[in-house]
Amino acid sequence: MAEKNTTYRIFEHISDVDISEQDIMDYDPVVLDKLLIDHTMSARARAEASDQEKVVNIFWATSDYENSVLDEHGNFIEEGYRYDDEIKPEHITGRFRRIVMPRVLKGKQAQLDRTKDKAEVFTPSWVCNAQNNLIDENWFGRKDVFNREVTNEDGTHSWIPTEGKIQFPEGNKQKTWKKYVVDNCMEITCGEAPYLVSRYDTTTGQPIPISHRIGILDRKMRIINENVETEKDWYMMAEKAFKHTYGYEWQGDNLLLAREALLYTYIEYFMDKFNPKDADGNYIKDADGNLRVPTRNKIINAARWISWNLWQMDGIKMVVPDSCDKVYETDLFGETTKKQCPACMKGETNGHIGVKCIIRDWNLKKPKDWQPSPGEDPKSQPWQKIEFRSLFRSNQKETEDDEI
Repeated sequence: MAEKNTTYRIFEHISDVDISEQDIMDYDPVVLDKLLIDHTMSARARAEASDQEKVVNIFWATSDYENSVLDEHGNFIEEGYRYDDEIKPEHITGRFRRIVMPRVLKGKQAQLDRTKDKAEVFTPSWVCNAQNNLIDENWFGRKDVFNREVTNEDGTHSWIPTEGKIQFPEGNKQKTWKKYVVDNCMEITCGEAPYLVSRYDTTTGQPIPISHRIGILDRKMRIINENVETEKDWYMMAEKAFKHTYGYEWQGDNLLLAREALLYTYIEYFMDKFNPKDADGNYIKDADGNLRVPTRNKIINAARWISWNLWQMDGIKMVVPDSCDKVYETDLFGETTKKQCPACMKGETNGHIGVKCIIRDWNLKKPKDWQPSPGEDPKSQPWQKIEFRSLFRSNQKETEDDEI
């Protein structure tokens, strides 16, 4: 069932471009906690301490915040905002609630600095759309499935969404709407994930209405909203869509923005499906002044899937960023020295000694002889945890029996 108590700002401001971590915290601190967790480093910490409660968050992986955050006296705050510091809720809520913001809302100099330091460049939404259209053209065997690209008289680019329900190839059991939803996809070095979800134009900062969105996950959610009728079926298929959508990013602030964008997308598509609209497309509240929104447990679960499927990683080395520089070894005399990474020294992409990133293959079934390792919680289905490299080699596929 949907919830109707929508007095929280998270729902009233669900279309905001700059998502407020304070709004998420006020709704439920657990949601923000889940959006900040680093599952790879948490698993490592739990194993080392044999403690299932240990949690490690994603870290900043950028020096942008070291000399930009001020306390109430106007002094720079370093603690908590250094390159290697974990991002904690207290660093991004309260009086610090607007510290993390999308690139498009940052000053031009800040954008230039990020481009110079980390080659951070955000692709215009129309380019994301054109490239996603090529993927769908190959999948469907025809052009203009979700929209038609347009070049305007002034040289700018846009698109016109297709009308009506998306039609799938007839007689092909591998090309059904359900197969489209569970098709694995991933945005590499995803930044704020503009190829996955398109809540706003990455160059203008203008919000994009749901009817015009072009991300890979947006397209899956459009398909779901066109083909399900009940909340039960929506929840089930939305879960599948999110669990089959992946991305990784180096910088912690970008990763947080991407995770938040996916969470808000989940809520938005539910609201768009199950709330009536007026002639202007605005949601109509019920007699008590409420809108239908996902239940709290569903939102918490969505935050969990998202935090697993969007993770912090050096995309070249395929390890946790900078983790090759943090490996030490102890000799026979008890002397501890830093271990040199052969792959880093040779400039190679394989064989790095850093922390291998762990993600989930949500389709993996529990092995008959499985036993938990130290620090593992059997209830968390740890047998689904795999190294990133092996994800797309998995032969575990969803069957029609798994779907509605």
